[in-house]
Amino acid sequence: MMRRWGLWLIVINLCGLIALVFALPHLMVAPEPLIPAHASITTNCFACHAPFKGASVDRCTNCHKVAEIGIRTTTGAAVKARGNAVAFHQSLTTPNCMACHTDHSAPHLVKASRKSFAHVLLRPDVRGQCATCHRAPQTPLHAQAGKNCAACHTQSGWKPATFDHARFFALTGPHKASCATCHTGGDTRRYTCFSCHEHQPDQIRAKHAEEGIRNIENCARCHRSASGEGREGEEHRGGGGDD
Repeated sequence: MMRRWGLWLIVINLCGLIALVFALPHLMVAPEPLIPAHASITTNCFACHAPFKGASVDRCTNCHKVAEIGIRTTTGAAVKARGNAVAFHQSLTTPNCMACHTDHSAPHLVKASRKSFAHVLLRPDVRGQCATCHRAPQTPLHAQAGKNCAACHTQSGWKPATFDHARFFALTGPHKASCATCHTGGDTRRYTCFSCHEHQPDQIRAKHAEEGIRNIENCARCHRSASGEGREGEEHRGGGGDD
């Protein structure tokens, strides 16, 4: 009995699908619209496709010069881009336009999503040169970090950043604070521990003077976590660290 019901269910679904093909062919068969830039070839399928085949790279490059993509249109006019336009398609490992571009990749009913760019498509020698395509950040933190974007960011997702604060100071215990608590005025190049009531300058100065330490501004030189000591300041060894 269950098997019979299963067969009937398959038959009913097939009949419904066939009915939709005839009743709403534009949803079941017709592809999504072309992008506005390709509107002039809407009825010229063979401008991109070979008969019964998908779009080919060769037909794309009949109109698009690889070294000018993003810089100039197929007619030679400059592309109006936000910021500085960058030509990077010549740096791809394989000339596969369809890896990123999907003009009308599926019927309306499917609504296939656009593909996102994957940095793995770039040649290894240019994959880590972020500033070649992306505008260099101007914040104080990035000015200090240099050009090693991979230290905090990944190519699969730029945000959130993966900055490892524990390399400098572990944010544990009572030190799980917001950035502005220690980095006042928005300047991440500098920090202060005196914003907490337990770390008053006079108190800290008196305590460290007992061990001959006069430089009390650079706390993280010795203290790397809420537990107390760190690298150079293990039990304030060699307490002459006053420079």
